[in-house]
Amino acid sequence: MSHHSFRSSKPDQWVSPRPYSDPSLRALTYGPVRSMHEPNWFERLLGWH
Repeated sequence: MSHHSFRSSKPDQWVSPRPYSDPSLRALTYGPVRSMHEPNWFERLLGWH
């Protein structure tokens, strides 16, 4: 079995940081910011969000 590793001068896409995007442009693209916790129907019913 040969141990050849692929090497490239260009870094992987996930390594390099994403370019800065304006918050208003981000809001237009992705919509409003949503919380990580989505209230279930019971919490919504009682207003616990």
